[in-house]
Amino acid sequence: MEFGVVLQTDPPARDVVRLASLAEDEGFRYGWTFDSVVLWQEPFVIYSQILAATSSMTVGPMVTSPGTRDWSVLASSFATLNEMYGNRTVCGIGRGDSAHRVIGKPPSTLATLRDCMATVKDLAEGRETTLHDTAVRIPWVSGGRLEMWMAGYGPKALQTVGQHADGFILQCADPAIARWTIGAVRDAASAAGRDPEGIRICVAAPAYVGDNVAHQREQLRWFGGMVGNHVADLVARYGDSGPVPRELTEYIAAREGYDYAHHGRAGNPSTDFVPDEIVDRFCLTGPAEAHVQRLEELAELGVDQFAVYLMHDRREETLRSYGRDVIGKLAA
Repeated sequence: MEFGVVLQTDPPARDVVRLASLAEDEGFRYGWTFDSVVLWQEPFVIYSQILAATSSMTVGPMVTSPGTRDWSVLASSFATLNEMYGNRTVCGIGRGDSAHRVIGKPPSTLATLRDCMATVKDLAEGRETTLHDTAVRIPWVSGGRLEMWMAGYGPKALQTVGQHADGFILQCADPAIARWTIGAVRDAASAAGRDPEGIRICVAAPAYVGDNVAHQREQLRWFGGMVGNHVADLVARYGDSGPVPRELTEYIAAREGYDYAHHGRAGNPSTDFVPDEIVDRFCLTGPAEAHVQRLEELAELGVDQFAVYLMHDRREETLRSYGRDVIGKLAA
């Protein structure tokens, strides 16, 4: 299993670069960030600095979306970083949550997301494609490589991952949900004539190493609220007794609304509806031994990477504990 770290691009940007560099020193191979440029700083500017400050770390958004950037700009941004630093980027992408909603846009359709993945990948890897009914190719790209890792939860999204994506991002560390979603992705890949084992699987969730579990839960409760935004869309589409597992849908019954001003932050007041059980299932808490045990269970399900959301009050300590007590026990 490989490891990544997920950061918010809060100012000052130099602190984001510092944490990414520390993560690489501790054995993390991927550096991800949120991509919601009204709420946080522009990540692609910061990626350039992270790549310069690290030697081999792969960087990218978790996640960008089709609706906030022209696809040619998105592809050229990745291609430029790859030319400068040697194909060390990855594109995590989804339909769009905070980045869309804070500027008054709904999430993109899955058809739009599918087309965006294909177009951005072709352009970033130097192939000609069609954009706005025009044949387009980035002429200076040579030897470029960009994997598209798609995030999603619902049956149709998982089918799209299996049919079209290079990797799958599950933002939840519950083994039961991981089993269902990974199975759905692999089934869709097989049905499409693709190698299901060729799709990389990344589970992303907050991790907080320590003994005060009650405090850890309060620091990480925000994550259940963030996931709840996507779950609410699924319940609206499929109902609360549809094909989506109840392990994912039951807990949002008391959800009344969500304020994106506190999105992804410890102490988010919009997450009072998230019970302790959900924090324990969706996140990794407790001492390092408990993290190793959960990660071994996820590895058995086929998870290739665990990406740590690092939004709590002991960021450096958790990175160092993973480097000292966790990564070596799970590393491929």
